[in-house]
Amino acid sequence: MYLYRQIQLLPLLKKKSFFFFGPRSTGKTFWIKKNLPQEIPYISLNQTSFYNRLMANPSELVEILAPHKKIKMAIIDEIQKIPILLDEIQELIENDGFKFLLTGSSARKLKRNHANLLGGRASSLNFYPLSFSEIPDFDLKKYLTYGGLPRIYLSSEPEIEIDAYIKTYLEEEIRLEANIRSLAPFHRFLKTAALCNGQLINYSAIASDAEVPASTVKEYFGILKDTLIASTLEPWTESKKRKAIQTAKFYFFDPGVTHFLAGTEHLDRNSNLWGESFEQFIFMELKAYSSYNLKRAEICFWRSTDKHEVDFIINGKIGIEVKSTKKINSNHLIGLKALQEENKLNYFYIISDDPIEKISDKIHHMNWKSFLTKLWSGKIF
Repeated sequence: MYLYRQIQLLPLLKKKSFFFFGPRSTGKTFWIKKNLPQEIPYISLNQTSFYNRLMANPSELVEILAPHKKIKMAIIDEIQKIPILLDEIQELIENDGFKFLLTGSSARKLKRNHANLLGGRASSLNFYPLSFSEIPDFDLKKYLTYGGLPRIYLSSEPEIEIDAYIKTYLEEEIRLEANIRSLAPFHRFLKTAALCNGQLINYSAIASDAEVPASTVKEYFGILKDTLIASTLEPWTESKKRKAIQTAKFYFFDPGVTHFLAGTEHLDRNSNLWGESFEQFIFMELKAYSSYNLKRAEICFWRSTDKHEVDFIINGKIGIEVKSTKKINSNHLIGLKALQEENKLNYFYIISDDPIEKISDKIHHMNWKSFLTKLWSGKIF
């Protein structure tokens, strides 16, 4: 089944080169081949012929692309496999006006090897699992249970697909890329981290539960961030009337993967876990929309020391509280009203499964479907 993705690559590539990263199985390669003209040369460093040739002599990239000087565009897949190739790419950008789409599942090797990141000549673009706007007849329960990786969401046996994904990628490939010698501690860490998804990061507590040193936990979190398997959500600390905490949260990139790692057997509609997964889903929608539209949005959360909280703050201007409830009541608005007292934000939203939409006390009450439809239409930020 073919699914349309929101990001349009050709208009972007005509303007500038891009690093295009995303976790494995999000569909990067498929969408590149579907969305970009076939005449644009495609060099996959997974192919032995290209890898051996360019690894031995990176300067041969110029020869490979010589027949394509009129197009002046090229795609290089898995660029992290030959970081030194970026020196040749820079020359082609500066001297011949080429635009490159440089893809991969991780920037870790580029950072670790102090690779040439092209000094502003290429922007960064992240790819994510399927979003609400990309799935016809979107099924919230299915998405919160199994996530949005295309091959899993579209599978008739998603449990089997998730199991294979975890074993072949998270446990093996990441371990090899990050040079993790012992799989057992990393496996315990993944489970513990999944159980803490959407919560404040407590390195000591996670280290204790995973039976590894806190320093190792920090290293593991770095691996998950570099491979885009997880991301941190930094605190918004601009509040004055109520002192804000300064500890970050973290979220895995996909609710289905999170549940599998955590050992979730059943996702009940009325459980706290459903609410946590719903919040994770909205966070990933915000990140995907921001990335695909080059918004570079600063997404934070706010929690005061007296435990007032708002789930997301966008660019210091928009406050968003997420509730999975089917009926909003006054208790759900406490965090937003406390944030209003700071007089720093312009817009306030509470997103829920409540079908009644209204504006009350300058707070927009919106059903999640309406909110996401407006988000992807560019009407939120």
